[in-house]
Amino acid sequence: MHLILKASGADAGAVSHLLAKNPLNIYDRVDKGVRVRMVYTTATENETEVLIHAEPDPVDLVRGTPDGYDITQYINDREFVTSSLFCSYIRAALGTALNGKPKEDYVQWVGHAFELELTFGPVASDLPDRVVEELFSPLGYAVSVERGELSYSFDLKNRSTVRQIILRGRNTVQHALRQLFLLIPVLDNYKHYFISEDEIDKIKRYGEGWLDAHPLKELIVKRTLRFAELIRQYERQEGALSASLGQVGGIGQVTDTVIQENNVGHQEEGEQEHPGVESDGGQSEPPVRLNELRYRAITDVVAALPVKRRIVDMGAGEGKLSARLSYIPGVESILAVEPSGQSRLRAMERFAKLEGRSEVVAMPEPIIGSLFYFDEQMQNQDVMILCEVIEHIEEYRLNGIMDTIMNDYQPEVLLVTTPNKEYNDVYAMEQESFRHHDHRFEWTRAELASRCAEWTKNGNYGYEIKGIGEHVEGYGQPTQLVIFDRRKESLS
Repeated sequence: MHLILKASGADAGAVSHLLAKNPLNIYDRVDKGVRVRMVYTTATENETEVLIHAEPDPVDLVRGTPDGYDITQYINDREFVTSSLFCSYIRAALGTALNGKPKEDYVQWVGHAFELELTFGPVASDLPDRVVEELFSPLGYAVSVERGELSYSFDLKNRSTVRQIILRGRNTVQHALRQLFLLIPVLDNYKHYFISEDEIDKIKRYGEGWLDAHPLKELIVKRTLRFAELIRQYERQEGALSASLGQVGGIGQVTDTVIQENNVGHQEEGEQEHPGVESDGGQSEPPVRLNELRYRAITDVVAALPVKRRIVDMGAGEGKLSARLSYIPGVESILAVEPSGQSRLRAMERFAKLEGRSEVVAMPEPIIGSLFYFDEQMQNQDVMILCEVIEHIEEYRLNGIMDTIMNDYQPEVLLVTTPNKEYNDVYAMEQESFRHHDHRFEWTRAELASRCAEWTKNGNYGYEIKGIGEHVEGYGQPTQLVIFDRRKESLS
C-alpha cells in the first residue's frame, strides 16, 4: 500500500517543508507492528516526488479477532490494499501537512496550489471506474485508472476490482491529502474501526471547502457514516441534506451506482443494496430492499408448498433466511448450511434469540457444509434453497453441482435465486461489471432459461422462472427466482 505525491513547476521544492520531512533523510518508523517509510525520489526546486509506503504485520491485523480459530482469517487483502488502515498508518507522518501548520517561515505555502500528481493503490473498490472518476474529477483532477499487467489467458483483468489510481491537477498539498483521507475509505468501503460521532467531525474537517459542492456528496456521506442515526445527526447539523439523503436518514436510499450483493449466500449485516420497489407508504417511507423482497418471495413459496417439513438452506450466511423459515407452519427441521465459521457464529447468535418464541415451529440447525462436497444429510429433503449462491461458483462447475442436487440429493422442491444481468443497465452499471466482486457470472433471463432447460432435460424436474423486485419494461426484474419441482411440468 502506497501513495506517491509529486509536485512540479516553480517552487515545487517547498512541498518538503509542508510535509516537514527532510529530503536528505529517510523517514522510517515502526509503530504497533506497522512500518511506515517516506522516501524522496526527487527533490529539486522545480520537482519534488515522495513515496509514502506502509507495511503492516499480517499477524497483527487479525490478532485478537473473534474468529481467531479460523485459518481463513489470514486470507484477506488488508495487508496490501490502500484503505482506511493505510490512512491511519500514515496520518502521524503527514500530520503537519494535514493540519496546515508547517514552520512559520513556510506558512505562506499552505494555501499555494501546486501542479500535483497523486498515485495511490492498489485500491480494492466495488465502485466501477466511471464512479471512481466522478469522485475525483469535480475536484479538478484528470483521473487515470490502471490495472496491473496480468498473464491470465481469460478476461479476468477487466473484472478485477483492484486498481491503481492516478490524479493530476492543481491543488494545495493540505486539500489534496484531506480529500484522499476522506475518499480512500469511500473507495474501499471498509472501516477498520468503530464508526462513531467522531466520523461526523472528520467529514466536516476534511471536507471543508469542497464537499458541499461535490455532486456525489450523498454517496460520500453514506459510505463514510453508514448508519442511519449518524447520517441523521449529520443532516441536523448541516441543515440542508435531508432532501438529498432521504427523509429516513439516507440509509434506505442508495445511489444507483452502488450495487452490492451478499458474499456467498444471503446479504450480510451492514450491506448496502439498491431498493427493489417503493413501499406503499410513498416517499416518506423507506423503499423495500431487494434482499427483503427475495426473502419474502422465498418464504411465500415455501409456505404455499403442501410438503415442507424438512428444509436445507444452502449458503445460509448469518442465518437471516433460515430464521424466517422457522416461523412457517408445517416446517419441522431447517439445516442452515454454511462454510464460513464466522458467519455460522453469527447465525448461532441469531438462532439463540428464537428460543422460547411461541411462533417458532422449528429451530434452525447451523452446520458446516458446501456444494462442492457430498453430504448425505442433504438427501431426500423436502425443500432445498440456494439464495444468491450459484453466481459465486465458476460456471464450469455448475452442471456437476446441479446433477448432484437433482440426482443424488433429490429435494422435492429446489429454489434458486440469482441476479438478472439485464437489470444492471437500470442500475447504470458499467458494461460487463458485476453486482459483487465475488460473482463469477451473471445471466440474462434467456441464459438462465437455457441452463434450466439443460439441467432438467432428463425429466426428473420441471421448472418455473419468476422475477423478484420492480419490473422495468425491456429489462425485467432485478432478481430471477427458479422453482424446480419434481411434481410439475416446466413453465419457462
